[in-house]
Amino acid sequence: MSGHGFHVHGPHDHELEHAAQHGGDGFAGRVAVMTALLATIGALFSYMGGATQANAGLFKNDAAIKKTEASNQWNYYQSKSTKQNLAELAVALAPEDRRSGYKDEVERYKKEKAEIKTAAEKIEAAAKADDAKSDAQIHEHHRWAQATTALQISIALAAIALLTKRKWLEYGMLGVAGLGLVLGGLAFAHI
Repeated sequence: MSGHGFHVHGPHDHELEHAAQHGGDGFAGRVAVMTALLATIGALFSYMGGATQANAGLFKNDAAIKKTEASNQWNYYQSKSTKQNLAELAVALAPEDRRSGYKDEVERYKKEKAEIKTAAEKIEAAAKADDAKSDAQIHEHHRWAQATTALQISIALAAIALLTKRKWLEYGMLGVAGLGLVLGGLAFAHI
């Protein structure tokens, strides 16, 4: 404070003057920049983790819808089988002059069942494909989550390193950050 020619420096003023004259603390500046970079990368990883989780849910939902459609097709197939069985029974029980009509029905039901079966199997295959896509997205989501967690831990280590001015904590921060980046790379590569 200054007043009437008398000037007193506080401890904070002295530190600011010292930092201005000597370029500041390289350790603190380096750790602060690393923390900002890690927070930015962590935010991107977190976004990717959320996106893959949402995609997994969508694929799982599509698979469930297709499984319902396939079940409906199989029920339709079963109703055609029942009608075919009744027509076959009618062939066996009907008088000779009426059997040809029932035989035609049996053949028609066989043809319809084959078409229905093909459709049901195609829908089931699509449902399995969507299930596989969902599983792959969940795996990728877990990788993004692991990468994000590692970066969050490295940011916490950076804060502790700044407070304690311990060089070994900076190395720990860099090691855990490296692990997070590797996990993020694995997620990006769908591994």
